[in-house]
Amino acid sequence: MKKIYLILFFVGHLLHSQTSSTHVVYFETGKYNVPEIESNRLVLFVQSLKDIKIERISIYGFTDDRGTDNYNLTLSQNRADAIKKIFSRFGVDDNLISNVDGKGEVLLRIVSSENLNIIRGLNRKVEINIEYRKAVPLSEELEKEEETTMYLLKDDLSVGDKITLDNILFKTGYSNLEKESNKVLENIAASLLKRKNIYFTIQGHVCCTKNSRDAIDKKTGKRNLSMARAKYIYDYLVKKGVKRSRMKYVGLRNKYPLGGASKFDRRVEIKITYISKKN
Repeated sequence: MKKIYLILFFVGHLLHSQTSSTHVVYFETGKYNVPEIESNRLVLFVQSLKDIKIERISIYGFTDDRGTDNYNLTLSQNRADAIKKIFSRFGVDDNLISNVDGKGEVLLRIVSSENLNIIRGLNRKVEINIEYRKAVPLSEELEKEEETTMYLLKDDLSVGDKITLDNILFKTGYSNLEKESNKVLENIAASLLKRKNIYFTIQGHVCCTKNSRDAIDKKTGKRNLSMARAKYIYDYLVKKGVKRSRMKYVGLRNKYPLGGASKFDRRVEIKITYISKKN
């Protein structure tokens, strides 16, 4: 047990010092079930990710050069799917997995060997690419928070303006906030109480879903995560004294992705819909 702990500590420490990492799982000829040794290696790798903030996960399956193109594409996809199931079994949020693709055959001479069996064995694989969230200095976070609250107090706000709540961070797959976001939301509520003439819609967004669908809220099992997150902000502002008549909330699913890092699509925005002359 102590050996496993040391391995996990070392791997975790190494991952914290990187912006990304890759893990490779090897398969037997014509198979897509994960061999026991490879499964144990993968479990250690997944456990080492527990305390690391992940941006996205990509899973790519490959085969060697034997078999038809269609056979190899199907086999490589099955291998990628098998790895995804293991990630899901250990509680990794499906929304973090942006790609699960079978690439078919690959025969890369990545070793100095003339033994074709060795080369083929190294290409019967799934590659798992992990990208980590970039750590933002506290000073930068505070600056963004101040920008948001000050923007809400600006005199030149216009109908149609959108304010992205950059530091409002939800727990992955859920509609409740991380603890560090509570103070940010409290300050936003205070700003909105000062500007009583602003009417707005709270818009929730999610990332990494196909065909612009919404993501699943793990708490309820319903596919309405963007709506649930927007409603969370709405309910909080009501509790703080912001009048219901000033607000609406809506879930926009993955309908308006910004592109780039997936965190930009897991966002909540305030859209100004009306500004009365009286404050």
